[in-house]
Amino acid sequence: MALNNTYDARLVQQETAVGAGVQILLLALLGSAIGLGPAGWLTGLVFAAATWAMLSLALHRSGLRSFGPANRVTLGRATLVGGVTALVADSFFQSSPPVTLFVGLTAVALILDGVDGKVARRTGTSTALGARFDMEVDAFLILVLSVYVSMSLGPWVLLIGAMRYGFVAAARVWPWLNAPLPPSTARKTVAAMQGVFLLLAASGYLPYAATFAVAATALAALVWSFGRDIMWLYRTSRTTRVSVPKVRELVAS
Repeated sequence: MALNNTYDARLVQQETAVGAGVQILLLALLGSAIGLGPAGWLTGLVFAAATWAMLSLALHRSGLRSFGPANRVTLGRATLVGGVTALVADSFFQSSPPVTLFVGLTAVALILDGVDGKVARRTGTSTALGARFDMEVDAFLILVLSVYVSMSLGPWVLLIGAMRYGFVAAARVWPWLNAPLPPSTARKTVAAMQGVFLLLAASGYLPYAATFAVAATALAALVWSFGRDIMWLYRTSRTTRVSVPKVRELVAS
């Protein structure tokens, strides 16, 4: 039995290595297509190595014996995000990437965001690791897109990409922010619109005023969503803090 577990674990780790290899292949294709510069290559390689290392460590800790079809979809999406990241990094030192290529890679990555969850539910392979992997890929893509859009609209757009990471950092200081939130269609809708709106702003298809309005709308919706959730968590934590002493008093009496 131990041999089977070891064999399965090796297969799972091999899939992450394949993902890193596909990432390098994508960078090579981008290099041959548009002449990806040193900054793009370096950023893309760092992304591939970091994704492989963190995912391998998470898989080892989780003890999963199968990578699963949904995680394969998410890994493919992560590969596309790595390509988008390389293009954005390269744009700091060279001209902006071809619009069709940039929009195409990003659009496919956003579309696949709605696929991996459905695959997980239909195949019965939903896991905590898969959900976290999916969320981290989403968050990083939003961060990269906000960096790209900020080059034309200003640094305020970075708030869109940084908000989720700021929330995670704040939760280390105020643990009550780590409490689970109730399901919310509004939260999911706002999260989904961030990538779409940022891609629209990054595409260059709209005049400046419309691009500014799209990005500002995305930020306003995100502030509202985070603010609503934070208030709910705060009120819930206060209720818990008040109710615990009362329970203790009743037990003591």
